[in-house]
Amino acid sequence: MTAATSAPADPHSSATNPRRRVGRPAAAVLDQAGITLAALQLIGKSGYDGFTMAALARTLNVAPSALYNHVSSKRDVLVLVQDHLTSFVDVAAFESGPWEQAVRDWAWSYRDVFSKHTPLIPVIAVLPVADAPRTLAMYEAVSAGFSRAGFPQERIIPAIVALESFIFGSAYDATAPADIFDSGSMASSTPNFTSAVQRLAEDSHEKPADVAFSLGLEALLAGLGALRTA
Repeated sequence: MTAATSAPADPHSSATNPRRRVGRPAAAVLDQAGITLAALQLIGKSGYDGFTMAALARTLNVAPSALYNHVSSKRDVLVLVQDHLTSFVDVAAFESGPWEQAVRDWAWSYRDVFSKHTPLIPVIAVLPVADAPRTLAMYEAVSAGFSRAGFPQERIIPAIVALESFIFGSAYDATAPADIFDSGSMASSTPNFTSAVQRLAEDSHEKPADVAFSLGLEALLAGLGALRTA
């Protein structure tokens, strides 16, 4: 018998060269976590002014219609971003620390996180918290801390809202230009104001926004602390 000779391999056969799929690369499976991270990436690159649903779809390598299967609007995406950022706000001291220091840690952390994302503040201010689990977790920790500190139940939410209003306004102030209170050519006609601005610059090595935030926060702590025991 003669040995059988094998035919040379076909260079185009599927066994040796699997055929490449035709068409666009497969997109990642969409979910809220992936949409949130892509939105943060886009915001970091283009800012909030450059953030659109079309741009987000391109970042995710999906058609806009696929994106709308998971979120119904730009506002929904901003809710996801806001909730993600809230997870970085420090509420740890409310578990065991003194109430005053817990509020300080929370307020400074809250301001610093959202001073980098001030375009979200108008969204936060009028946004129901029902679909924001991390935000609800923050409020639960703060409310529990207020309750342990002896606040009557009916005063806890008004106190938190009062602090948040101050924190959000201060987040904007933290991004203000250094010369925001420079009276310029009107200095001679505003002597009291101009003198106070100059004195602040001379006496403090801290940023004016930090000085103002510290003063206002301590005033709120003193006032709310008095209400706690009233």
